[in-house]
Amino acid sequence: MNHVHYDVIVVGGGAAGLLAAGQSAALGARVLLLEKMNRPGRKLLITGKGRCNLTNIAPLDEFMRHFGRNAHFLRQAFAEFFAGDLVALLQKQGVPTVTERGGRVFPASDTAQDVVDALLRWIHDLGVTVHTHAPVERLLIEDECITGVQVAPVKVRQTRQEPALDLPRRIYSASAVIVATGGTSYPGTGSSGDGYRLAQAVGHTLVPVRPALVPLETAGDIALRLQGLSLKNVSVSLWVNGKKHADEFGEMLFTHFGLSGPVILTLSKQVVDHLREGHTVSLSIDLKPALDENKLDQRLLRDFDTHNKQQFSTVLKELLPRKLIPVCAELTGIADNKPAHQITSQERKRLRLWLKDFRFEITRCRSFKEAIITAGGVDTREVDRRTMQSRLVQGLYFAGEVLDIDADTGGFNLQAAFSTGSLAGCSAAAYARGS
Repeated sequence: MNHVHYDVIVVGGGAAGLLAAGQSAALGARVLLLEKMNRPGRKLLITGKGRCNLTNIAPLDEFMRHFGRNAHFLRQAFAEFFAGDLVALLQKQGVPTVTERGGRVFPASDTAQDVVDALLRWIHDLGVTVHTHAPVERLLIEDECITGVQVAPVKVRQTRQEPALDLPRRIYSASAVIVATGGTSYPGTGSSGDGYRLAQAVGHTLVPVRPALVPLETAGDIALRLQGLSLKNVSVSLWVNGKKHADEFGEMLFTHFGLSGPVILTLSKQVVDHLREGHTVSLSIDLKPALDENKLDQRLLRDFDTHNKQQFSTVLKELLPRKLIPVCAELTGIADNKPAHQITSQERKRLRLWLKDFRFEITRCRSFKEAIITAGGVDTREVDRRTMQSRLVQGLYFAGEVLDIDADTGGFNLQAAFSTGSLAGCSAAAYARGS
């Protein structure tokens, strides 16, 4: 057994954990960061397809609207550390940023590795001790106060040639502990739900955990036939038991199993919740959202009149991506070789309705392995939003995705991780100094 005392122990070396460790150390705390994988920041490396969509420059009120019902919980965290603070911190560490469409902020180098390296450099310079291969198996508590953590024994194999190193079970004592273990999405990066287990073991309630920002599987083979096709400037609406519930405008992608892309991911959390409740869920794609039915009908009449001797499939090249044309002909029941001047008003109506309502039945969502984030987690009612401290255990703090907070895609979730990590780190350092 190894007994070492720290002011603050941070469990998890992702976005929230790195900020928590750095901010605690910056206030003079003696900090230990425990990461179960071979290096911190692994999930950060894959965010934004490896480019790392750090945050978003949307004003605070607009920013918070992307979080839904639990947005109020984040107000204090955002007040203390927000997008501008994050950009300034990275700039100071030699990582300038750029802002792109939709207010999304990325490192100017387009490389997530630069962000991870900068944050690791920052905590190293502040004197944070980092232990990798250190999976925490238990939070240690006495009289409803945190006293430390217990790390599970592990076998570590550095190279294939070397024999595995046996690391024994270890205990570290601390005045404060911050749980920043992430969710259960992309488990290969280390976020396999450990924090949920740790929180439950000390009495915390979990809001059911489910995938969010996740691709969706569809009935039939239409998506498979359109695999790889990306659509821009389309409107996608969510229908539940025959009633419209929501819609989003933007970009989407067809895959071998169904639908993905920004618009689909944004709608996916509602889809997942409705499917869990046994509802019938479908998504309707409006391929021509800029045109109402009347204007679209005039456009079709004009196209068929202008190209009256051409075949239906040829006229459609003006309207649709090439890959969609045979699907359109099949689903509207109009022969692709039919001359434009022979298309009836009834057929034109079918085409018009299909262009405004290209419908897919959703059968289920993809697994946590493909979910960008996790919805659900530690119930925020049991956490003080002013400090991120547990209301059940003194000196225990939570930060990041382990909490029941999640948002749309666009840099919002990562900022929430950084902000709650920062607030937890500052609060834990202050608590440790006063304890």
